[in-house]
Amino acid sequence: MSLWGKFGGGGLGLAVGGPLGALIGAFAGHYLVDRTGAPFGPAPRDVVLTTGLIALLAKMARADGVVLRSEIDAFEAVVVVPERERANVARLFRLAQGSAAGYQAYAAQLASAFAEEPLLLDDIVEGLFLVAKADGAVHEAEAAYLRDVALAFGRSEAWFEATLERHVQREDDPYLAIGADRAWDNAALKAHHRRLILQHHPDREIARGLPPEAVRIATDRLASINAAWDRIAAERGM
Repeated sequence: MSLWGKFGGGGLGLAVGGPLGALIGAFAGHYLVDRTGAPFGPAPRDVVLTTGLIALLAKMARADGVVLRSEIDAFEAVVVVPERERANVARLFRLAQGSAAGYQAYAAQLASAFAEEPLLLDDIVEGLFLVAKADGAVHEAEAAYLRDVALAFGRSEAWFEATLERHVQREDDPYLAIGADRAWDNAALKAHHRRLILQHHPDREIARGLPPEAVRIATDRLASINAAWDRIAAERGM
């Protein structure tokens, strides 16, 4: 069954719960209960990940007060939307924008759902960055929003600053972009770069059966890591 086909299943509602469950319930038209007593087992990860990403994207679209065509295009580049499901995605996006739950509630539920898989939380923040910078800049309100979400996911200020640097390059510092120290020697830098490649390679998402959104985000993140590495390598003559 496709991801969007799952949204109409009654068992899914019993599995999700929380503000994301309420959002899916409004979308699918049935009531949801908390997943702690669910006879259908845990909610599918692809549904939770994609629904959470869409909900946070919808809330972020209000952060700078305007939704641009470039941001819509970036949204569609991150969230895989079959042509036949465009109306459904647009409806879910609008429901998330107008829901009573704030973005903090969605972020908290995602933090809990993926507490044992922190890299999936990183994927969500990366996806938000891709849309935020689609108009050529991450605006102050968007940066504050992204920082709040990252901190809700348990990320440090240093992690957020490195991620912001990779996407915005405010200080044009490739070392900050990959979380490295200029004082490290070449061997340490190469070892750090290898660890990042293994950690963030999109094949990792594919092997774990994650949705296309996670694969696209990982691909973009790996490209930005390699771009920063290429600059460091050129600077050091490696």
